[in-house]
Amino acid sequence: SSGFAAPQAITVSSLDFTDGAPMPARCAGAGVGDNESPELRWTGVPAETRQLVLVLDDVDVPLRTPLIHSIAVLEPGCTGLAAGAFTAKHVRVIPTMLSKTGYAGPRPIPGHGPHRYRFHVLALDCPLPTGINSPKQLMAAAPGHVIAMGTLTGSYER
Repeated sequence: SSGFAAPQAITVSSLDFTDGAPMPARCAGAGVGDNESPELRWTGVPAETRQLVLVLDDVDVPLRTPLIHSIAVLEPGCTGLAAGAFTAKHVRVIPTMLSKTGYAGPRPIPGHGPHRYRFHVLALDCPLPTGINSPKQLMAAAPGHVIAMGTLTGSYER
């Protein structure tokens, strides 16, 4: 699990792939695909939301916990991202090991089978402090403030 619990559900969808289905090659990471973020949209964000956080992780990486690829901090009224819009020019990005500037698409280990990539949309009841600049700091700050969440899962295999 992502380690987040939320009382309300957000519905996350994409024009580029359906939940559980393979993601298009252009969405795969650098050296594998075009590293273009997929189109994403969501509904069901509670009115009292003060911040949205979009987290992309890989469940099937051979580590103890899912590997966080990308994190974006979005305004509460945001209802989605156009294809390719997951970049520092458009959104506040929290740097990860894989990307300092935004989207880091799927790059599973060749021959490792399909990996599942989860796009989590978290609705927080307070603004995220501006000093938060790592996944670890986000994971420490978010619990207790997530009032709704939704997940869209895509897969990718090399």
